[in-house]
Amino acid sequence: MKSKIIHAAVMLGCFLLQSTVIKKIAIGSISPNLILICCISMGLMRGRKSGMWTGFFLGLLTDMFYGSVFGFYALIYMYVGFLAGYTHRICYDDDLKVPVLLAASTDLLYGLSVYALQFLLRGRLSLGVYFIRIIIPEVIYTVILTVIVYRIFHYINYHFMSPIRQERDSIWVIR
Repeated sequence: MKSKIIHAAVMLGCFLLQSTVIKKIAIGSISPNLILICCISMGLMRGRKSGMWTGFFLGLLTDMFYGSVFGFYALIYMYVGFLAGYTHRICYDDDLKVPVLLAASTDLLYGLSVYALQFLLRGRLSLGVYFIRIIIPEVIYTVILTVIVYRIFHYINYHFMSPIRQERDSIWVIR
């Protein structure tokens, strides 16, 4: 119960920080995606189900407050958390290379899916301009923030939540 309350507080804190502080430190209207980092972190440290639900609820909050199509961000962040959860069993979560690579690749996919489903369908066909001016700087900015924030999420996960892996979670157990 304690870990679920702390998990909800982390999710709410990430959403509030993304909505307020992160928008203030934007460089040229490009801001890092803290919600994406939270989905990746929870998926990597806690598994597919936790990453998926984290992404779904954070995306739902984003849709309620900022989305034009309800459920769009919930679906994207849910997939991000689910895909990050696949690395839970095969990677050590205290290594920083995996979350940085996950942040870069999923932020690239996130930017391309937002372009395809929100701009391309409206007839805006300038992918090169959008890719160079928005997607690539956001990926770089998100990767830099991942290096800092992931360590905080890792500390919270292993000091305040129950990180004990069950034997059934191991990839070495024959089923």
